[in-house]
Amino acid sequence: MLNTQIKKVLVANRGEIALRVKRACQALGIKTVFVASEADKNSLFAREAEELCVIGPAPAAQSYLSVERILAAAKETGSDAIHPGYGFLSENADFAQAVIDAGMIFIGPNPESIRLMGSKTEARKRVIASGVPTTPGAFGGLGDDALIARAVEIGFPVIIKAVAGGGGRGMRIVNSEAEMREALPRTRSEAKKNFANEDVYLEKYISMPRHVEVQLFGDNHGNVVHFGTRDCSSQRRHQKLVEEAPAPFLSPTLREKIHQAAVQAAKSVNYTNAGTAEFLVSGEDFYFLEMNTRIQVEHPVTEAVTGEDLVALQLKVAMGGRVPAQSEIKFTGHAIEFRVYAEDPRAQFRPAVGKLGKFKRPTLTPYIREDFGFVGGDEVTPYYDAMLSKLIVTGRDRSEAIARSLEALQQYEITGLPTTVDFHLWLMRNKIYREKCLDIGFLDREAANIPKWIDENKAALVRDPLHRAPVGDAEPVDFLHYRAASSGESFTIEVLHRRDGVFVASPIQIGGNRAPNRNCRASNGMKTAVQSLITDVLESLPAEQIFQ
Repeated sequence: MLNTQIKKVLVANRGEIALRVKRACQALGIKTVFVASEADKNSLFAREAEELCVIGPAPAAQSYLSVERILAAAKETGSDAIHPGYGFLSENADFAQAVIDAGMIFIGPNPESIRLMGSKTEARKRVIASGVPTTPGAFGGLGDDALIARAVEIGFPVIIKAVAGGGGRGMRIVNSEAEMREALPRTRSEAKKNFANEDVYLEKYISMPRHVEVQLFGDNHGNVVHFGTRDCSSQRRHQKLVEEAPAPFLSPTLREKIHQAAVQAAKSVNYTNAGTAEFLVSGEDFYFLEMNTRIQVEHPVTEAVTGEDLVALQLKVAMGGRVPAQSEIKFTGHAIEFRVYAEDPRAQFRPAVGKLGKFKRPTLTPYIREDFGFVGGDEVTPYYDAMLSKLIVTGRDRSEAIARSLEALQQYEITGLPTTVDFHLWLMRNKIYREKCLDIGFLDREAANIPKWIDENKAALVRDPLHRAPVGDAEPVDFLHYRAASSGESFTIEVLHRRDGVFVASPIQIGGNRAPNRNCRASNGMKTAVQSLITDVLESLPAEQIFQ
């Protein structure tokens, strides 16, 4: 039962997340107001606004980060609530408090929770007291000598982090005392520049971990629940590129421990609304990293496997509603999200700016969703994040989600600017990703090889004109007949048109016996797959060996 009714929400953000909040509000009968900078006033989200306020120049500090201008727009439009989206002011406790002080509802956590979890050192203290595993380290407020002494005690390598930092900024890995003495002044200077706070702390650096996070939700009635895990290990420079739910390759025991640790972390600060607890995972060990006190970019993959509209739930909780009971939250299938950026993955993901040309996107189906903030002809400016869209693909399991992702990604046709689509296509065919996930440093370590791998993969994905697309879940099959000259044996050759563009040629014996996988052949050319099967198998092996 709701005890407050929100009538109009000002969305203090831009792009696809503004449109996403609008959809959730419309489903609940709530009006929306968008704000835009001068640089954004003709962008897609601004064109689709129910009501638009242009609040300042292009620099974010004078528009999307201006508390005064956002509050003035909210008052001017009669908004009774503000949704901060992600980024910008979404994790700013002072902004949340200012919204409340202005007599409006802040659709997010209470300011105290934001403040506690926004301080990495205070967050560590809270979760440690709740029994949540953390990496060995040192809290903030220490001088350089004390930090170095602690680093020597726990052993190198260590990672130095800005107390007020986030999003991968204000971090340095050091491997020795000498490196640390040189890095500390630079890290403090960077922290002061980016976060107006030069305080830093350190943690033991965990080599080659995965990034696993848990979607959390609390309400104002003391309830905290989780909506499962996500894996976000596919990163470049600590910035995520691909996310999936649930996080694969976790034992049931480890998964449940991570769920419970996340809930305990949220309860340690009396958490309300949407949040995400992030962990580093190494083998069967896991360590609390930080808590993001907002909705995440990757929330759609959790929505896909739980069936819950998380943004609508944010609104309901903000109006006094309750979260579902943990037993009511069910998990079905697997989902992968791709961040399609205007970046050049062949040039170390260098951001691209300028005008988009053609923007052909995948055909939407029950298992394909796209949240986008740009269309063809739109301008990508240097002022903000260069994410064009988010593609979310669902399958009954991870293998099907990957296969469907390959199909969907190949439908993109974007001209005018380089994008990450070709990178995503390569990743979905990468053996390490498919069989065990990447660790968070993989893409940075392999940066020099990525351009070559992407181009090789692109060539391999060229579609044979003979390939037929699947109809629904059914992949087309052809049957050919072949009589082996070497043995005189007759065979039926089944040719499967796999949804990723690959043909799989398999021999079938009269009577229905099928050959094992080692005696089948696959290629992105139909004639090549069939000819390879004939040459390597049907004309080279006795029939009894083919089907053993």
